[in-house]
Amino acid sequence: MKVKAFITCLIAISCFYGWRANAQVRVDVNVNIGSQPLWGPVGYDNAQYYYMPDIDVYYYIPNRQFIYLNGNRWIFASSLPSRYRYDLYRGYKVVINDPRPYLHADVYRGKYGRYKGWYGRQTVIRDSHDERYFQGRNNGHGNKDNRGYGSNQGRGHKNDHNKGGHGNGRGNSHGHGNNQ
Repeated sequence: MKVKAFITCLIAISCFYGWRANAQVRVDVNVNIGSQPLWGPVGYDNAQYYYMPDIDVYYYIPNRQFIYLNGNRWIFASSLPSRYRYDLYRGYKVVINDPRPYLHADVYRGKYGRYKGWYGRQTVIRDSHDERYFQGRNNGHGNKDNRGYGSNQGRGHKNDHNKGGHGNGRGNSHGHGNNQ
């Protein structure tokens, strides 16, 4: 009887751990706030594509590429051709997280065509006051947490040892000479 109970217990434990191993869930959270361009719309922790209904163009954020039609071919480029003459900061952008949305362009034209002409109705990252977006601004030069260049910004007299020279170093010497 004890052997039967032991075997039953052993089977139950192995089943429990076997099911538990199979039931593990993997959760990936992709946050790409820092990689979005400053002209992108605020409010999205993750965005793969922007669709610009005014000009029927997509922007693929991870590769920083515009995707536009030229004849019947989709062109991938780091900048838009001058013929578009489009203000990226004022034009309306729709965030799309579907893979390769340009392959279903008719669907997106139908869904988001109503946003044509919505200039200036969307806050862009550059104009946001949300601290999540400070990382991408100012290239590290004097951002909100005071990182970047010192207050002297290269105009100092640091290390000139009272010789009247004007140094071109960075630092916080405030231009008063001989700050060693």
